[in-house]
Amino acid sequence: MNLLQKLESGERLSKQEAFSLYELDLFTLAKFADKKRRKLHGNKVFFNVNRHINPTNICADICKFCAFSAHRKNENAYTMSDDEIMRIVDETVARGTKEIHIVSSHNPFVTPQQYLGIFKAIKQKYPLLHIKAMTAAEIDYWRRKWKMSYEETIGLMMQSGVDSMPGGGAEIFDEDVRDKICKGKVSSEQWLQIHSLWHARGRQSNATMLFGHIESRAHRIDHILRIRALQDESLARVNGGGFNAFIPLVYQRENNYLDVKGFLGSVEILKTIAISRILLDNVAHIKAYWATSTLSLALVAQDFGADDLDGTIENESIQSSAGAGSKKGQSKRDFIDMIGTAGFVPVERDSLYNQIEIYE
Repeated sequence: MNLLQKLESGERLSKQEAFSLYELDLFTLAKFADKKRRKLHGNKVFFNVNRHINPTNICADICKFCAFSAHRKNENAYTMSDDEIMRIVDETVARGTKEIHIVSSHNPFVTPQQYLGIFKAIKQKYPLLHIKAMTAAEIDYWRRKWKMSYEETIGLMMQSGVDSMPGGGAEIFDEDVRDKICKGKVSSEQWLQIHSLWHARGRQSNATMLFGHIESRAHRIDHILRIRALQDESLARVNGGGFNAFIPLVYQRENNYLDVKGFLGSVEILKTIAISRILLDNVAHIKAYWATSTLSLALVAQDFGADDLDGTIENESIQSSAGAGSKKGQSKRDFIDMIGTAGFVPVERDSLYNQIEIYE
């Protein structure tokens, strides 16, 4: 059975077959990705009403692709107080936000107790508000700085009210690439181990992949297949844990020290999203994260295997510091109108993809 026959049948592709996918033209990939997407989700496009909070940009690590952390190209160092964070939470909850997404830098001057305290304060005040917080990179930093085991940190996160984990810190799993772009940060094996431990506790997380910098297509395929392999292990536990979405993040090239000359075109971005949908037969959702791809391309990607745009965000600091046009977020009304105009059915979801409202 050749590759096209296997795609027609819907069978899982081997590693060798996966490496051949980029050789197919865009619309062949779109055909098979869209078929899988519609079998899972029909004509629905998901979004949520969320608020990103980035409590500090002072970071002990030096990732060459990062424009968010305070360094020579970003001298505006800051650390929010607990009162500042709670004021943001109060204001956004009053506007109907259902998820707080808290991701921070690796600040050596902020203790784990401070982070855990703010999670606990938010959950005590708003018990129904979903807290998505602590990337695997942050958890690994606590091991390096504060000598806390992964298991200890995960237990404290759960006790403090963290509901799910974001997928940040994955970047590209190939260690040679990591040595060039984020040397010293969480390794690929550590990232996978941390998410496995989280899944073993019956919890869900996202998985990400940063692409469009110095990685190759083969590196992307390897990355996606490692996510698939871990998801197989997590789902085998049948405890509710696992990845609920895969998010290919388009590299943003401004204000950082990674010297990337070219920039991915829309065809390569859409191919990567389509291939993600084809290969990840065990991950329910593929997110075209509008903050890194632009909202227009994220909407186009819904015909190429994606089924989710992420959320309203309200205020975004990490991607926008590197040139993305996501600083001010989007309104819920904008999402509904644009998804509908694109010919899809807008569905507001919660953080775990339970459907809140369908706008038909």
